[in-house]
Amino acid sequence: MQARQAAARLLAAVVDRRVSLDGLLDPVNGNRAFRDLSAPDQALVKAILLATLRHRPLIEAFIGRLVDRPLPDGARSLTHILHVAATQILYLDIPDHAAVDIAVEQAMRDPRARRFASLVNAVLRRMTREKAHIMPVLRSSTVNAPGWFAERLQAAYGDRTEALLQAHATEPAIDFTVKSDPAAWAARLGGVVLPTGSVRIARLDGPVTALPGFAEGAWWVQDAAASIPARLFGDVGGQRIADLCAAPGGKTAQLAAAGATVTAVDLSKNRLKRLADNLDRLRLKADIVQADILTWAPETPFDGILLDVPCSSTGTVRRHPDIPWTKTPADIDKLADLQERMLLKAIGMVRPGGRVVFSNCSLDPMEGEDLIRRVLDVRSDIARSPVDPADWPGLEQAVTAEGDIRTTPDMLPEDNPVMAGLDGFFASVIARVS
Repeated sequence: MQARQAAARLLAAVVDRRVSLDGLLDPVNGNRAFRDLSAPDQALVKAILLATLRHRPLIEAFIGRLVDRPLPDGARSLTHILHVAATQILYLDIPDHAAVDIAVEQAMRDPRARRFASLVNAVLRRMTREKAHIMPVLRSSTVNAPGWFAERLQAAYGDRTEALLQAHATEPAIDFTVKSDPAAWAARLGGVVLPTGSVRIARLDGPVTALPGFAEGAWWVQDAAASIPARLFGDVGGQRIADLCAAPGGKTAQLAAAGATVTAVDLSKNRLKRLADNLDRLRLKADIVQADILTWAPETPFDGILLDVPCSSTGTVRRHPDIPWTKTPADIDKLADLQERMLLKAIGMVRPGGRVVFSNCSLDPMEGEDLIRRVLDVRSDIARSPVDPADWPGLEQAVTAEGDIRTTPDMLPEDNPVMAGLDGFFASVIARVS
């Protein structure tokens, strides 16, 4: 009961107040109702929330078929109780009768939902009886995303939109960036080597800290797409590279491991502490600077700058299914403006002949392709340095006609959908020509 009550409360925070799920589930500063649970119950709550957010339009459509009239606008507590129970019935390995009985009891204990307890019982029991033949119909007729998000995907990706939404509904694999010998680490971890050189495994059977190689700092967790921007510099041995917006440090680690002299800059003191801890485990070094890059002025221009900007994170919906429910088009507009200002600032920090790799984990062209075109139009001292598809065997599809990188969750198809796909990432290499 406690776990289901916590799940409903956190679902309300995400959907009604647009609170980040990561923040709610933080083990130190997260929601109190979640932190007070046992470890198994915390795992259950997380599983319920991830599945609910991945499939919320389907769940809403199913419930809509089972009620005579729409649920009252003021009955938000009832809606969340039904969604939590429906998720267990439709997507989790929990006995149907247990999900129904607990939901009815949960409604009885909630003063806002008590008068609907009989409705909860009737709707959920009917759902258990009819799910086998109704779910296939709903999957073929329901757009499994909030309207604004589906519309923007359709405008940018057209016929690929359905494949993207299917990928978003699938749990992602776990990728590792290794210091050396990906094939050996793939064999040791029971995974495969991807075209990026990353190692991928389907799932963890325990904590990541228990895996071979963690303690000695042989690898770090990083989506394969997120490893691409640092690789776009090529050989960085002996070069001075600044990693702006660096925390938690995956890209800093890549650059340091490749032989660069790295300056890692981030605004957040807490995030930089995490970056420093990660570098210590990996036995790598970087100069760490806490600063706002919009006002920071390095003493000497850098050979290269990696600018992985704050963004809408719509490319990471597989891992963070709350994003379509917590972000809005207005957020994308504001972030694109910030990103443009950050890129223009970064260009001034690199020497003539140096390069800026601009990247983010958004699927939206406003934060990627459109932004780069705008900046190239207003600056005569820079030029795009096109990526050669021949340098990316197995990922040629990710190189755009203009020579940028655009990865999407429907790439790298596999028979096992968990082992397929990449985070949505955009990256462009900008050369300072004068």
